[in-house]
Amino acid sequence: MPLAALDALDNAVARGTPDLVYLLFGDNDFLKEERLREFVPALTDPGTREFNVDLLRGSDTDAGTLAQALDALPMLATRRVVVVREVSALRKDVRAVLDRYLEHPSPGTVLILVAPAGWKTEATLVGKATSVELGALNERDALAWVSARARQAGTSIEPEAAERLFAATGSDLALIDGELRKLQDFAGAATITTTHVDAVTGVTSGSTAADLIDLACARDGRAAAALVPVVLRQPKASAVGMVLSLSAHLLGIGVVLQERERRTSPRHVANAIYTMMGAARSAPVGRPWSEAVGTMTRTADRWDFGSVDRALGLLADADSALKNTSVSTDEQVLVTLLLTMCARTRPTGRTA
Repeated sequence: MPLAALDALDNAVARGTPDLVYLLFGDNDFLKEERLREFVPALTDPGTREFNVDLLRGSDTDAGTLAQALDALPMLATRRVVVVREVSALRKDVRAVLDRYLEHPSPGTVLILVAPAGWKTEATLVGKATSVELGALNERDALAWVSARARQAGTSIEPEAAERLFAATGSDLALIDGELRKLQDFAGAATITTTHVDAVTGVTSGSTAADLIDLACARDGRAAAALVPVVLRQPKASAVGMVLSLSAHLLGIGVVLQERERRTSPRHVANAIYTMMGAARSAPVGRPWSEAVGTMTRTADRWDFGSVDRALGLLADADSALKNTSVSTDEQVLVTLLLTMCARTRPTGRTA
């Protein structure tokens, strides 16, 4: 969900006017746990918290335990908090207890249900709770989160440094959080700058995964291959991730070629790429979408339909090799892929 909606939720908890039942779901487990760490202390009194908080896990909870937790009254406090992680793992008899409670939740209890990543949305639960979807953050929200997290830690980070950090880590908030802690120690009382980010992450301008992708899309295979060992040493970098990102970019270039053949306006070309990326989340671009669209449109004239098809076939072969063989190293597979897919060949089929 957008950070603005998260802020509204946080404000309700901070004001002491929470709803009776919350459901946290989506693929961003880090944000779910972050909210739990903040909600429980905010909703309970330190002196009586031990008696008024129940932390349960669906796979370990029986019907009697859940019923006892939900039926208990606050002890020397205005409210209790019951957290049920892995709500989708509740056994049938335990789920029946939960469903009965949701029909008439206790005004003295805040129940927080947490569904695991990949959970298939259930209308029954969503309809009975204030449901909050916590998915992967887009570039804008991730950068806002970085700045807010830095402030919470008692420091600040320059916008350019936040962008550099995002480029190095992607939207993995757990990884960003860990890197921010290192950056705070490294920078001391000073504002975190791009120099600090470069020193801590090992990512420098011109040697990022995005730079490698730009070179590959421009069909400069030698320069792209030279960056492989540098990029693979960076936070969260992986050969499989690079293949997925390259695949998304080549698919986007294919869209550009198709739309240009139809004489589509530049604005509609960009819209077509965004639509493609939204539908093909199994092939993440690995960078801000706006940057990816810029690369796809800027380099599309280096490709034709035949070379795009050939490159996608090579990418599929590389993905299989990385997952199924130990003969070649990840670095060797990527270098061979880049040199081969970027090589100029006689165009076949349609041309742009």
